[in-house]
Amino acid sequence: MKSKAHAVTRDLEADAVEASASRRAGSSAQDEWLGKDLGGPAMDENRSNFAGTIPTRFTPKTGLAGLAENWRADILSGFLVFLIALPLCLGISMASGFPPQAGIITAVVGGLLVSRINGSFVTITGPAAGLIVVILDSVQALGDGDAKAGYHYTLAAIVCASVIQMLMGVMKAGKMSAFFPSSAVHGMLAAIGIIIMAKQIHVMLGVKPDAQTLFETIGAIPASLRDMNPEVAMIGGLGLLILIAWSLVKSRRLKMIPAPLVVVIIGMALAQYYDLDDEHIYLFLPDTPFLPHHEFTIGPKFLVSIPQNFLSGFAFPDFSLIGSSVFWQQVFAICLVGSLESLLSSAAVDKLDPYKRTSDLNRDLAAVGFGNIICGLIGGLPMIAEIVRSSANVNNGARTGWANFFHGLFLLIFVAVFPRVIHEIPLAALAALLVFTGYRLASPLEFKKTLAIGWDQLAVFVITIVGVLATDLLIGVAIGIAAEFLFHFWRSVNWGQVFKLHRDIAESEPGVYEVKIGGAAFFANYLALRGDLAKLPKGKTIIFDLSESWCVDHTVMENLHHFCEDYEANGGRAEICGLDQHVATSKHPLAPRKRSV
Repeated sequence: MKSKAHAVTRDLEADAVEASASRRAGSSAQDEWLGKDLGGPAMDENRSNFAGTIPTRFTPKTGLAGLAENWRADILSGFLVFLIALPLCLGISMASGFPPQAGIITAVVGGLLVSRINGSFVTITGPAAGLIVVILDSVQALGDGDAKAGYHYTLAAIVCASVIQMLMGVMKAGKMSAFFPSSAVHGMLAAIGIIIMAKQIHVMLGVKPDAQTLFETIGAIPASLRDMNPEVAMIGGLGLLILIAWSLVKSRRLKMIPAPLVVVIIGMALAQYYDLDDEHIYLFLPDTPFLPHHEFTIGPKFLVSIPQNFLSGFAFPDFSLIGSSVFWQQVFAICLVGSLESLLSSAAVDKLDPYKRTSDLNRDLAAVGFGNIICGLIGGLPMIAEIVRSSANVNNGARTGWANFFHGLFLLIFVAVFPRVIHEIPLAALAALLVFTGYRLASPLEFKKTLAIGWDQLAVFVITIVGVLATDLLIGVAIGIAAEFLFHFWRSVNWGQVFKLHRDIAESEPGVYEVKIGGAAFFANYLALRGDLAKLPKGKTIIFDLSESWCVDHTVMENLHHFCEDYEANGGRAEICGLDQHVATSKHPLAPRKRSV
């Protein structure tokens, strides 16, 4: 009995944190995890596009010819994405322990340089919340209490990590994302969300906690709520309420207004009302007896601090720690997390492209690595292909990579000409954006969605989260991978099947290729099959026969689903058969399954 690869879709409303508009969009299971918009999950066999149905005979040109053909659409989309990116670049940069302008530098390099040499079409490159934790950890670990020194040491670590990243792209390591089990990757992202929320809630309340560790920071949240600076908390709390309300709004016209822009404008208005430009003491409800105290201080320290001269915001790396083990630990953490997130995001954005184009992930990884080298040399954060800003880019009608170019150009012009405007943005408003982003990454729906795949996947997800929170990103992900291995051995997978997948690919009849998979198919041995599949001709019929497989894990099911989806989008036909004798761990179409005895 043949079973078509099920399409798993959901509403990808443009994120209130990073998107400027909303339409229903088709999405695979991987897209759901990366988008993090968390509209209600849906099961639908029909996929739809952000920009509607596009005739396949029309594909936008690239290069200068693409600019001449599509400049109107790309300039408009680039401007709208710029409005979203500006506050997020500032917030992500400061949350990472970098100066505010570092995030702008990264987005400018990503737009003006990387967009011209990468292998994608509608992807937006820039700083992302997923890298906050690894960069902040690097600043703290390398600086050893000296934030300025840690910043310069981390720039050196970014340069070294980016050289490795670029070489990985040149050596065609773009397929490495398939090796990592999905639940472990999703657990890493959820842990990042928890860490972001734990740190940014205090900024949103205008309080600096007396905490040295992550768990102390989490434990200090009740004290910060008790001791919050009322006017600062009003700015942050109102911003958070706006983001929540925007995510619930159904009006497409209202959704065209970027929520981050609304939060920043209202935050700036309140900052003027509270006179944050001048340091002063104020009394809050002095006649209320149950409040612990009534006197609070407010001033410019609660606003973004940015150089008035754009060129003075550049900084240079310090390589003096290059011989230490802690330095290289940070290098590999930055390289692994950045590369993995960028590859997953680029693949997910391709599924949103109404023209059904496929990115060259190896070229994309090399281009991002080259851009990150430049960023590290001049004081910027590392960049990745960013999923939700990219989805907003598609939704705004972008056609080519020139939209990414114009988004970077608008950022450069704004920060060079209007630095005083940026200085008037309150930190609490930016913290509200990041708290909302963190919640999206680690919301209860993420746990529910993982449980729907299977209890073992939920276990790997939770183990990875706990591992990251208790140790660091690299060790936490390694713990999650180890947990996935243990579950496979619990299912009686032989050691001999761990790294070698039994497969046979043959043309059973003209234009029909049969892919027979035997033994145990799971994340650690899928890369070889992926390489073989990449060599198959386009526009044919591919039949996956899993009848001889002993077990198939969630990561392989997800990757086969993605392959079928992409292959059919490019004019071919693909289907999966041979699963009728397998027992799944849940009713989810991509759940792990084992052949019944």
